[in-house]
Amino acid sequence: MLDANISKTLREGSVTKNSSCGSVSVGFPITMMITGMVGNSLALILVYISYKKKENKRKKSFLLCIGSLAFIDLFGQLLTSPIVISVYRADLKWELIDSSGKLCSFFGVCMTTFGLCALFLASAMAIERAMAITNPHWYSNHMKTRVTKQTLAVIFFLVLLFALLPIAGVGKYTRQWPGTWCFISTGDREVPGNMFFAITFAVLGIFSLLVTLSCNVVTIRGLIIRCKTKSGTSQSSKQWERLTTETVIQLLGIMCVLLICWSPLLVLMLRMISTQVSSHECNSAAATSNHTSNRDVHLDCNFFLTAIRLASLNQILDPWVYLLLREILLRKFCLMANAVSNCSTEDRKEPQTALDALNKQNQDSNDLHKPQSS
Repeated sequence: MLDANISKTLREGSVTKNSSCGSVSVGFPITMMITGMVGNSLALILVYISYKKKENKRKKSFLLCIGSLAFIDLFGQLLTSPIVISVYRADLKWELIDSSGKLCSFFGVCMTTFGLCALFLASAMAIERAMAITNPHWYSNHMKTRVTKQTLAVIFFLVLLFALLPIAGVGKYTRQWPGTWCFISTGDREVPGNMFFAITFAVLGIFSLLVTLSCNVVTIRGLIIRCKTKSGTSQSSKQWERLTTETVIQLLGIMCVLLICWSPLLVLMLRMISTQVSSHECNSAAATSNHTSNRDVHLDCNFFLTAIRLASLNQILDPWVYLLLREILLRKFCLMANAVSNCSTEDRKEPQTALDALNKQNQDSNDLHKPQSS
């Protein structure tokens, strides 16, 4: 009789959870997986084609960074999304597909590795752009393809070692609300090193965001200063002004996407760590709380679920803000702005690929001091 009452209570909690939480739907992971695969696959194809054509080592370094980011985003989605979809198909019962619990650890390692790698790669590209604009001579002499490859390998290796700490007994990965994904536990102080692991992840993520935002601000400032010094009526000056406008718009878009996608998760993690609350406690709380507190629990759980989905959305938006939308939107915007201001558009008739426009900022910054070599 007691077991029947418990089962009834759990079923009622599950019904309440599913009815009050419209965000718990298999449509989200399916949609995000498909759109992410399409965008990142297109980005990889464009990067591969352009990498084979380019002889300029500076351009190849930038293409390597873009390609690595698209590959990491794509690979991360391919490894995690099918697991989430399988759990939804099993009626949110993780045990049916992972009785040993090893799949949860694998999922957590993937989330941590690909999440931090994406953030660090964004920082690396922001630093690369800032150096190309502020110190073009040093950048031209020292930025080699070999150095870029080594930097990318070191980033991935160090992040993977960090993500494997719970496997070695430092920290813990647990199932998170609504039981379809696994991530770092934020409330288990009894687990050795768990608070250190969770806090380090959040601090590293926030530090990476600050580095990216700071370098992008430096790049925007440098572009505007050089645009003013190169102002005139010549075709090269107009081309530089157009390029500056496009790049500034793109960098502002990158900064907005990073802040919107990652800030909620990282800030929420720090708050949950300080209050010793973890998202995996939501399942049990939903079944035992009264109606008023139950509603509050759902709001907290849904907010954490929304935060992780925003972070996953960054994997979908990355290829668009870095590459694909460059030709589609930014050039259109600048053409309309120049048409309104009665500026000449004769120098925009020459066709240019999205990657050429994206990487030309590094090439033009060196033209200010010496003839370009390609």
